Amino acid sequence: MARKTANDDPLAPVTVAVGQEDLLLDRAVQEVVAAAKAADADTDVRDLTPDQLQPGTLAELTSPSLFAERKVVVVRNAQDLSADTVKDVKAYLSSPAEEITLVLAHAGGAKGKGLLDAARKAGAREVACAKMTKPAERLGFVRTEFRTLGRSAAPEACQALVDAIGSDLRELASAVSQLCADVEGTIDAAVVGRYYTGRAEASSFEVADRAVEGRAAEALEALRWSLSTGVAPVLITSALAQGVRAIGKLSSARGGRPADLARELGMPPWKIDRVRQQMRGWTPDGVAVALRAVAEADAGVKGGGDDPEYALEKAVVTIARAARSRRG
Repeated sequence: MARKTANDDPLAPVTVAVGQEDLLLDRAVQEVVAAAKAADADTDVRDLTPDQLQPGTLAELTSPSLFAERKVVVVRNAQDLSADTVKDVKAYLSSPAEEITLVLAHAGGAKGKGLLDAARKAGAREVACAKMTKPAERLGFVRTEFRTLGRSAAPEACQALVDAIGSDLRELASAVSQLCADVEGTIDAAVVGRYYTGRAEASSFEVADRAVEGRAAEALEALRWSLSTGVAPVLITSALAQGVRAIGKLSSARGGRPADLARELGMPPWKIDRVRQQMRGWTPDGVAVALRAVAEADAGVKGGGDDPEYALEKAVVTIARAARSRRG
């Protein structure tokens, strides 16, 4: 979801796409190129890296043509331009050529900030392409993708897709496109599960469930999937902690109906039934060992260790062994 300035004309003389999210940067460029080609199918597009834009090159590309052709000049990683080339670009910003659209893709930040400030001061159209680091941002991205394609997706389906795919926006966009192409009607969580079951099951809670059930190999496999699809290690330690604590709470609670225990322990009734199945094989000592393992893993992923992945693997194996303590 690239955000744009009030000047939202893709054929503005200068567009700056600012951020480090490659998919959004590419889309910002594609939007300008598409608008230019819609205005003139013979538009000449030049897509350049910093080393290709030497001092004097921009002047050559933007000089008047006998045929007055429309042209789009794209400069990737503009923050890496040489000082002399930056001078050329700044000079151009003060008097952009007609029928030419300049697109500067800039990472933002301190490097090359002078060029970015100059473009903003000159009134350039700006498209924000920042990394989406929060789950809520990726969820919003997925919802927008479905809306853009004119399709309806249940909220649970959007969440399931984010849980399954992780943080890669290209993969999320590709998954949305595939679902829209293959599925008729409203897209629900069941459909997402059928398409992406191998990855959807790799959520942090899947790791925790397999670990507290004593299924070490499956827990480790789910853990590796989770990490590879962008699940934050701290979410996994949180899920492990919740799983082990639920075992401890239920094992020390008095017997009773699920509804009564749910009120007493602050869990939904369905979870009481699940934890009852998971707690077979657990002992009080096993719970204590597992809680220590979770605490160590939590410290490891929050900076107390050199290898967060190893800390999580160690915790998962320890918890799985503790889950079998009553069985020997």
